[in-house]
Amino acid sequence: MRTNLCLGLFILLFVPSMAWCNIGGGDVTYRPSGADIVIYSHDTHLKKGLRCSDCHYALYSTVGGHLKKVMMQDMDKGQSCGACHNGQKAFDVKDKNNCKKCHK
Repeated sequence: MRTNLCLGLFILLFVPSMAWCNIGGGDVTYRPSGADIVIYSHDTHLKKGLRCSDCHYALYSTVGGHLKKVMMQDMDKGQSCGACHNGQKAFDVKDKNNCKKCHK
């Protein structure tokens, strides 16, 4: 009986949070000064096999109003997007031929 109760609580509480994470969180639009806007797609990154926790808390907050500032010079040093977009895990942010992949 107790096992069934624990299993039921697990399903009730944990499964919806997994489904929310798989939804993707929508698009985030950055408006950098002096550059074209960047539209970050959660869905595109999830389709590549990433998990929410690959970025959230370590690189970015999950609260929209508390996003860390994203700067190209930081990305060039392997911070924020540059942690993966380094030419090894994903296309390199340092390669000028890749600018339009993010900047629309």
